[in-house]
Amino acid sequence: MALDGSDVQILNTGKGRTTCGFFFPDGKKIIYASTHLTSVTCPPAPDRRQGYVWPIYPEYEIFSANIDGSGLKRLTKNPGYDAEGTISPDGKKIVFTSMRGGDLDIYTMNADGSGVKRLTNQKGYDGGPFFSWDGKTIVYRAYHPETAAETKEYEALLRQNLIKPTRAEIFMMSADGSHKRQITDNGAANWAPFLHPNNQQIIFSSNLHDPERKSFSLYTIKIDGTGLERLTYDARFDSFPMFSRDGKKLVFASTRHGKEPREFNIFIADWIP
Repeated sequence: MALDGSDVQILNTGKGRTTCGFFFPDGKKIIYASTHLTSVTCPPAPDRRQGYVWPIYPEYEIFSANIDGSGLKRLTKNPGYDAEGTISPDGKKIVFTSMRGGDLDIYTMNADGSGVKRLTNQKGYDGGPFFSWDGKTIVYRAYHPETAAETKEYEALLRQNLIKPTRAEIFMMSADGSHKRQITDNGAANWAPFLHPNNQQIIFSSNLHDPERKSFSLYTIKIDGTGLERLTYDARFDSFPMFSRDGKKLVFASTRHGKEPREFNIFIADWIP
């Protein structure tokens, strides 16, 4: 769609379930993950009798396409979850989450799907990765079970292609997977981290303010873990924030002003340091 919200166009096949769209830097191509090769209908929703869980559909594969949806090309060919892909600022690398190694880990590959490299290997969910605007670092979310009981629950859910997203912390690492470090440590669900172009601040969504852990707001934190600041209020859900390349604009999804309980819309705001 255009920046003013007009000219909305569908770019995927319209089949299966689609997630995690992202532009190449030149604006001429996109990537996204889809289940359409397996079925024209969406895969079934998860059984919530085990609590609030997210499905990790093994049918997801990552595709690239032209900006009009043509020229569809499959980039991953793996019998397991491949999704959450984003692109480096130079357009040469894709960072994504995959189950190909038996656990949910972060990988990179070339823009054509070749040269796959595993970056994380700690037990647990590592996902939602984004490159910094200079391409030197990657910020991501992770849940690493710390006790035998937590590990048992995580592994049992994963065998059902499920995860429980009630806890996650923000991490950073170099683009080659080295120098991993944890940024947050609050026990909440901290999601959708993205680096400001100054490479000193991370914006993310969290429910740390809510004792019931049901509402999400936007926060910023410095890359050394200090300077935590809450940015948004008065919405049930604010998340998926991203800065423009010049750092002057912020785009995010929110339930604010929604006419229905589960209505999400896209918002743009000026970023004032």
